[in-house]
Amino acid sequence: MSQTRLDDYPLDRVAQGFLWGHLALIAFATAAMVTILAGEFPVWMQGPYTAKVYALGWKYSGQVYILLGTAAVLLHSAPRFGWGKALALFVVASGVALLSELGGTNIGFPFGPYHYTEMLGYRIAGDVPYPIPISWYYMLYCCLVFCARLMTTDDSSATKWRWALVAGAFLTAWDVPMEVQMTNVQPPHWVWELENFAAWVPTFLKAPIFYGMPLSNWVGWYITGVVVSRLMLMLVPPTKWKETTALTAFPLILYATNGIMPIATVARHGYWWAVVFGVLAMGAPLWLVLRARKRAGAALGANPATA
Repeated sequence: MSQTRLDDYPLDRVAQGFLWGHLALIAFATAAMVTILAGEFPVWMQGPYTAKVYALGWKYSGQVYILLGTAAVLLHSAPRFGWGKALALFVVASGVALLSELGGTNIGFPFGPYHYTEMLGYRIAGDVPYPIPISWYYMLYCCLVFCARLMTTDDSSATKWRWALVAGAFLTAWDVPMEVQMTNVQPPHWVWELENFAAWVPTFLKAPIFYGMPLSNWVGWYITGVVVSRLMLMLVPPTKWKETTALTAFPLILYATNGIMPIATVARHGYWWAVVFGVLAMGAPLWLVLRARKRAGAALGANPATA
């Protein structure tokens, strides 16, 4: 079966619909973040109806686009891996990500001490907004598909670990611009509590190295991404990812889409190092995968523009 389009399987058309909804909401939210929400609130938005639209959008748009991305990945993975494995990937990835986030908000491990604000809706155990762990799930799905396109494939333990190490890096790249947006652009989505670091944490991990963020955060992101990726590869081995997902355009679009808002927002507010490093960090895996897909498409006699 050709893998040169978004809709190789009938269910992919539904997944594609959720993906476009996800992209549209991110585009809408990004436009708002860099215009009416970036300065003084405009007069034309202060009427009773526009104010209601604004309040609803502010409250729900972030939650809804993450739910749409999650649904899109679940529907994309189900015909390729089977519903049982697809649901297991969702539960395991989201569950372990949630445990890591609860560790961060309660004991400062593995990311460092912080707390979430009310910005992303209902908070599990009063601490972690429910969209956070499911966003880890759909982004790691993309990262593992990238590995399927870029890396040597067999089902050995060594290969699974190599894939997990690379997928963790691809995931952490997403946090380079997002961290600055979510903590420095007002109102923040989470707040660092650097004074609450445990005494045993090395000093170099505690220091705010990137717009107020400690190095421990990226270390925690990377370790968590590696662990979750390795567990996902226990459920679906590399050869299955390679066989069914390697040439699909879907994860490329989803991964790139999730870089749009943080990079655009930090650019609007002048956090230029976050822009530079964000573009480089997220652009590198996308560039590598696009090159690899074009080569593969040419080898198959496919049109690279649609591969």
